[in-house]
Amino acid sequence: MKDELSKKFFETYGHEPAETYFTPGRVNLIGEHIDYNGGLVFPCAITLGTWLCLAPNNDRIIRFKSLNFAEEAEIALLPSFKKDGSGWYNYPLGVFNEILKNFQIPVGFDLLYSGNIPIGSGLSSSASIEVVTAYALTSYLELDLDRLALVKLSKKVENEFIGLNSGIMDQFAVAFGEKDKAIVLNCDTLDYQIVDCELGDHVLTIINTKKPRGLAESKYNERVSECQAALAALNTELELNNLCELTPAKFALHSHLITDDTILKRATHVIHENERVSLAAKALSEGKLEEFGGLMYASHQSLKDLYEVSGQELDTVVDFCTGYPDVTGARMTGAGFGGCAIAILKKDAVEDFTDKLTKYYQERIGYACEVYVSKIGNGATTI
Repeated sequence: MKDELSKKFFETYGHEPAETYFTPGRVNLIGEHIDYNGGLVFPCAITLGTWLCLAPNNDRIIRFKSLNFAEEAEIALLPSFKKDGSGWYNYPLGVFNEILKNFQIPVGFDLLYSGNIPIGSGLSSSASIEVVTAYALTSYLELDLDRLALVKLSKKVENEFIGLNSGIMDQFAVAFGEKDKAIVLNCDTLDYQIVDCELGDHVLTIINTKKPRGLAESKYNERVSECQAALAALNTELELNNLCELTPAKFALHSHLITDDTILKRATHVIHENERVSLAAKALSEGKLEEFGGLMYASHQSLKDLYEVSGQELDTVVDFCTGYPDVTGARMTGAGFGGCAIAILKKDAVEDFTDKLTKYYQERIGYACEVYVSKIGNGATTI
């Protein structure tokens, strides 16, 4: 990919790139809608991701181009920027804006992006673009920002520049991922533990429903608000900073404080899902794939019934997986409202699984899904 993108860069800009960088996407193995509630998540980096070729220019212009989008932008280098419509380049533009708050950017840049993460699929294409840009600028300009600072900066771009009230999991996973390992991340303290993710004769399979999500325009921010309402109700008697400070047992003692049925369902999912992460990480580290798979199915059911962020497309995929003998576990991954599901599948069943699922899905939804087998890969890096 580096040679191909370098060639495209030369064709586009008429000169060679200075460096090439890569940042992956991610899947969350379990622990959904937990990151903004201060609990535990269990993501891993995947081998799909975003490449960026970069070179400075003396024009004091930032040129954003991508092999994945027709939109291009040429923006004069200013002390600060504001979001410009809904174009993809707002994600890297927000990174420039954030870096300029604390550092000088002495030159313009020509940038060419290329990615193979399906857009709007819930595999964190936006975090991948943000982090690859932050990593590239930090590396090239030799800025005093460590990897955690890049993660926090990229999250701020998502929250304040783009306007999505997401947590820190996506940016953390694509920056800190390690090959064949998953991350148990405490989203409140940012303490994390690297867990071996040895799947043996199984593989991580990603199923793209082909129903795109528009997170900023979806009910994502509504779920954040509902969790805040649950926390406020509980804090009429308790003193909590976030919902995930409660164990399921302690929540049972105080759940009567939440009088709205919808808000109660949201809180119930969050608190039990948080516990599932600890159980799942332990099961996976001990090689207990059947136990891990059962927790995946329980997570999906909770996201469907209590958090109501699944939908016909995701449920169709998981329903098929439930009845397919070589799948150990499956669930939606990401924020939901479309996007992707994941399954732990026996290696020698990939072709049969793909054929039968695609047919099953098309009969019920009216168009085909896409199946990817991904390895668990490394985080942001220079190529």
